[in-house]
Amino acid sequence: MSLRNLSRILPLETVVKTSSHLRFYAKAAPITGGLSALGGKKKLGKGGPTLEKKVVPVESDPNKLVNFVCGSCLTQTGEDEKLKSDEEYPDWLWNMRTGKPLPLNELEYDSQEYWKRVTHLGRKQNVQLRRTRKF
Repeated sequence: MSLRNLSRILPLETVVKTSSHLRFYAKAAPITGGLSALGGKKKLGKGGPTLEKKVVPVESDPNKLVNFVCGSCLTQTGEDEKLKSDEEYPDWLWNMRTGKPLPLNELEYDSQEYWKRVTHLGRKQNVQLRRTRKF
């Protein structure tokens, strides 16, 4: 069937000619309102029914952001944890390293962290070598 015959049957934007092949593209269905837009209805996927993502509103109250850990309550009926004073938290919390990891030459040779990093870097290098290999 030629492109001219198909354009008589189907709208032209659904038929695209690439080299010697004809491809048919379906148009996206318009999104309708209702409960499905809020994540209420289930969709049937390959592995069974799946729920749509729910959009959680962002907290904008500055008083609540300063005094509570927003998002710490996993149940719908509970409340977020209230922040305590600094003296009530353990000392190691304030000495924790939160920046970039130490370079390899600054780690101790006998430490477990050193050998984990060496193993990781070796695997990363092998993956890069495999990608550049020509067949």
